This record gives sequence, C-alpha cells and structure tokens, in this order.
Amino acid sequence: MSFPITLALATFCCIIMSAFVDAQSGGFSINLVHRDSEGSPFYNPKETPARRVGNAGRRSIGRLHVNSSRSISDPSDPDAQLTANNGEYLVNISLGTPPFPIVAIADTGSDIIWTQCKPCTDCYKQDAPLFDPKSSSSYRTVSCSSNACNSLQSEGSSCSSDGSVCEYQVSYGDQSHTQGDVAAETLTLESKTGNPVALPKTVIGCGHDNAGTFSPKGSGIVGLGGGPASLVSQLGSSIGGKFSYCMVPYAAAKPTSTMNFGTNAVVSGNGVLSTPLISDPSQPTFYFLQLEAVSVGSKKIAFQGSSIGGSGNIIIDSGTTLTLVPTDFFSQLSDAVETQVTGGTKTSDPEGFFSLCYVPDSSLKLPPVTAHFKGADVVLTSDNIFIQVNDKVVCLAFYANDQLSIYGNVAQQNFLIGYDLPKQTLSFKPTDCTNT
Repeated sequence: MSFPITLALATFCCIIMSAFVDAQSGGFSINLVHRDSEGSPFYNPKETPARRVGNAGRRSIGRLHVNSSRSISDPSDPDAQLTANNGEYLVNISLGTPPFPIVAIADTGSDIIWTQCKPCTDCYKQDAPLFDPKSSSSYRTVSCSSNACNSLQSEGSSCSSDGSVCEYQVSYGDQSHTQGDVAAETLTLESKTGNPVALPKTVIGCGHDNAGTFSPKGSGIVGLGGGPASLVSQLGSSIGGKFSYCMVPYAAAKPTSTMNFGTNAVVSGNGVLSTPLISDPSQPTFYFLQLEAVSVGSKKIAFQGSSIGGSGNIIIDSGTTLTLVPTDFFSQLSDAVETQVTGGTKTSDPEGFFSLCYVPDSSLKLPPVTAHFKGADVVLTSDNIFIQVNDKVVCLAFYANDQLSIYGNVAQQNFLIGYDLPKQTLSFKPTDCTNT
C-alpha cells in the first residue's frame, strides 16, 4: 500500500525515531492476546466454547457498519467503518513516566492510538484505572499549529476554545465516539525478549469524552491501520515500513500470538507467497487486497467483492474473526463445500449463528480450498475454513455480508502474514504459529 510521505508524517517519524534502538538493531516482537483467552480482561470463565465462538462471529458482523450519515471525520461522503471496540486481539502497553499499564485493543481497522484520561467530562465505565496525564512527567499536549495536529485532519482535529491545544474527534461506524486532547507521550511496548521498547513522543489521543458501545473491560486502542496517526505509520522508517503477525488457532493450547516489527517482520524462505497491497485514498486506514477467486476442489468461484478500494476488493483485518463475503458468493461457496464434503454428519449450530455445520468425526473429509489472490494462490487448511464451536460441531468460518468484504483472522491463522508498505506487498507463509 502506498502512502504519500507528507511533512506531517515525516515529523511523526522523526519525533519518535530515536526510541527504536531495538528496531534499528534487529526489530522487536510483542505478544498479542486473544480477548477470549484466560490472560484477557474480557475472558468469561462461565462461557462455553460454543458461546465464545458464536460471540466472536457476531462481533465480526457488529464490527462492520456502513455509516451513511454525516461522520465527524468526513462530513460529506458515506464512509465504511469498523468499530474498534470489537477487535479480537489485545496488547499490553504502558503510557507515561512512570509507566502506566494499559491493556489495549490492537486494531488494523483503525488508526489513532487513544485511551480514556482524567479528568473525564463524559466517559464510559471502565474497570481499570484511568490514565492521569498530570501523573506523567513526559506528557505534553500538542499545539494547534503543529504538523502533528495538521496531519490528524482525518481524525477531526480542531483547536481548544482558547486556541492552545490540538483536539481530536473520532466517530466509529456504530456511532461510538472519542474526543479529547492530542498529546505526545512515551508509549512502552512489552517485547517478547522481556526488554521494554520505549517510544518517546508518540502522538496519542487522550480521551475526555468517550461514549457508545465500548466495553468496561477495555482501556485503550492501538491503531495499526494505514493512516498517519497509527502506530505503524508513526514507527515509519525506523521499522522499514514492515510489520507482521502470526495468529495461533482458537483451539491452541498456547493462546498467545506474535506481532513483529522491523527486521523481525521480514517474511522469507520456502513457501512464501506475495500479493499487492492496494491503497484507496478515500479509505487510507484499510489494507486492501485483490481476491480473484476461491477454489473448492476443482470448482473455481470468481470473486467480485466490495466496490470500494480501487482495484482492491477485500480488506485483510486481524480484528474480524470470520471472512465476510457478498451473499451471492457465499451461497456458491457454501454450496460447493457442502457438495464436496464426504462423510460426517451435517448438523445445526447450537447457537444458531452459522449456516453450514458438521459433526467432526473420523469419517469427515473436507475438500481442498484455495484463495486466489493476485499473484498468490493461498492453500487453506481445514482450520482456516471451519471453526470449532464445541467438541461436537464445526462450522464454515465464512459469512454473507453485502456491505464490505473482509478476509478475517480465522483464514489467517497459522500463516505468518507480512506487510511491506514500501514495496506495497503482503506475504503469506504457512507457519506453526504456536512456535513463534
């Protein structure tokens, strides 16, 4: 995906580049925790596996909204949006000096990094303590005349009533919103080596007015999209424009996935397949791909997908569980899978959400499925195609949706997924993600 190197974005990069000693010397990696795993504040031990999977599927649909009304960030055009609160993976970060711990949603479908801050004029209920800027010696508000403020125009930046402080406003597709001060603050990531990666003067949103569907279990969002305010864009040249992740299957004994930056994010070796990342100036947050077709056995089904995204027709998103495809395509895909499945017993989803489910006994044989991206024929495993909702039922991990096509995280599990923004490529490498 190509991004114009504006003065503001260059300023973002230069502000915090000095922090990335780890990135410059070899990159760094962090843990991603699934929201339904035991290490997550969202974990509910009373939920059955079927209920967790069903909830994840419903979040996939709830995450997507097409906002046809006037939005804060774009007052003129309808804007396809993802709701950040419904992301699936969490990351442990700290803000300020001394470091204040926050468990944030890591979201490739949004840009700005923000958390709720004291004092709150109107905030949603949050279980964890709120970040207090007055307790941090490194917190600085950003002036209205700064390049950083100008670069946040897509986030509805404006000036405070006295004209001294840059403010942001973001509305999500489900009408949730956050607004507050734009600030430069030290953001610290917990690397897998145990050495914290401190990023001074990271541009964040300090939210004083936040409301909507946000869960009290969440305390912040780290945007990983393509816009200039995202963590990836702020890291910029210090990570060579590269990041990757490897997500473990839902049923894995080890629930922690890995996200890599810089040289740690390079995807190479046998089995690597690459496809173009496609930019859409009207939707700079999203990472678009061109999916040409999906094969089920010998039957190849052409894919049209979303009309937005230029030549891209599907978004790749780590925060959406299911793969969302147009209704007509879903019908063809579901019929092809059902026709070619042998053995097993067709059954119903106990939660009533999924439409094609089977009892996974020893006789069940699933057809081979290949996603044909431009230049990359990605062979999917049974774990990418079906999701296990309980010990006795597996269901097709695709869902009909005519708003926006999304390549979800079930289809990405046990692949090392690498984003190379300067080269505008996305790479797939089959990988046992439990060993990363």
